[in-house]
Amino acid sequence: MKCALVTGGSRGIGRAICVKLADQGYYVLVNYKSNTEEAEKTLSLVKQAGGYGELLPFDVADKSQIQEILGKWIEGNEEKQIDILINNAGIRDDSLMAWMVDEQWDNVLKTNLDSFFHVTRLVLNSMLAQKYGRIINIVSLSGLKGLAGQTNYSAAKAGVIGATKALAQEVGRQGITVNAIAPGFIKTDMTEGLDEKELKTLIPVKRFGTPEEVAHAAAFLAAPEAAYITGQVLSVNGGLYS
Repeated sequence: MKCALVTGGSRGIGRAICVKLADQGYYVLVNYKSNTEEAEKTLSLVKQAGGYGELLPFDVADKSQIQEILGKWIEGNEEKQIDILINNAGIRDDSLMAWMVDEQWDNVLKTNLDSFFHVTRLVLNSMLAQKYGRIINIVSLSGLKGLAGQTNYSAAKAGVIGATKALAQEVGRQGITVNAIAPGFIKTDMTEGLDEKELKTLIPVKRFGTPEEVAHAAAFLAAPEAAYITGQVLSVNGGLYS
């Protein structure tokens, strides 16, 4: 059974990707940290799309949880190969660097950057064994251009972009592609506090994007036919920055 693991799959972009991959026939593992109610809504939408899946709760910022929960799932489900890994889980905790406290830096780096390493390393072994895989990392406009007040978030996402390019070179000959998607302003919980009316004047298409538009890009990179695309960062930003 071909499976897709989506971290941070309970809401927003993660939820849209879960539904899109279910529609394409993947058994979807919906990862989330604590919001079981929203995760169950995602799973319900997966089933409405004609797909199947299950919830896989663990904190991507906690490497021991990753090893215990994800590691045990992989060991106990040999018939369910994870073909697609979407590293989507992330947090923001914005502040000017002069006022940023250690916890703001540490928590954002652990959730956005360290999680890429710990989750991907676990899933990568089975991809290498079967010589096939698609790893897609959801990064950000912030990781490409930097945004004031997001030194921690920009650093974490830029780190994932660098890791994407390096890992793509390591595993390309094994039939595994590694790419990143850099959304701009997308209508999700993470952008609720932003002034959309003002910001959309800066965007050539004059609107915020939708999670479904990011999910479409993820499905494109996840397809078997995308085998010759690797080490790339695909911007989904309405032309704001590239």
